[in-house]
Amino acid sequence: MRMRKKPNLQPRMEKCAAVLLTEPELLKSHWKNQFPQFSRLHVELGCGKGRFTAETAHVAPEVLLVAIEKVPDAMVVAMERVCALSLNNVRFMDRDVATLPEIFEKGEVDRIYINFCDPWPKSRDAKYRLTAPDFLRKYADVLPIGGQIHFKTDNTPLFTWSVEQFTNEGWDLSEVTNDLHVAGPVGIMTDYEAKFYTEGLPINRLVATRTVQTKNTSAGSAGRLRNAWLSDAKGHQEGQA
Repeated sequence: MRMRKKPNLQPRMEKCAAVLLTEPELLKSHWKNQFPQFSRLHVELGCGKGRFTAETAHVAPEVLLVAIEKVPDAMVVAMERVCALSLNNVRFMDRDVATLPEIFEKGEVDRIYINFCDPWPKSRDAKYRLTAPDFLRKYADVLPIGGQIHFKTDNTPLFTWSVEQFTNEGWDLSEVTNDLHVAGPVGIMTDYEAKFYTEGLPINRLVATRTVQTKNTSAGSAGRLRNAWLSDAKGHQEGQA
């Protein structure tokens, strides 16, 4: 679903300018020196309207959380949430996920969150999934050994496919579940997740930890993804009406 354009977007963005990074590439290898008050650096890929962002930052003031979002109409809502809570440990940036190694030095990020990313169900689009091998190798570039990816999705076919990609790329998987909230709410939810929970839809989650066997970009580009179609949100397979 396309997000409705926000009225007065630019003035609203300007009011939150203190939490927006316009040239994050200049901080590469300097993040922890630039923000010495924080002991860890976490990155959220696709923060949306920022419910997860704001609540996660609120309970972990010792962590600098960098939220990436390419849709300004969503990011401005997230920025306003953070500013309304006077949180000083969140920064936002509008960048493509593929540019992470241009923004963060090797091992500079301690944790990456991927919440409810686009499943790109068609096989020809599998390379755009944020858990595709080439993306996983870029994440491995910026995470240290022991660094983690926390991944959640409501799309079970995407989750099953992603487990296979993580395993093939040498990540150690833990906390793997196909029904995170089966016994009641667990952890901090995104806006989408809260909606899905009230509708009784199961949420998939895992933690992937980088090991010495994990492949990064030094291994080269991953091979072409074949036969990678997924069922869509309505359960239809690729090519079906």
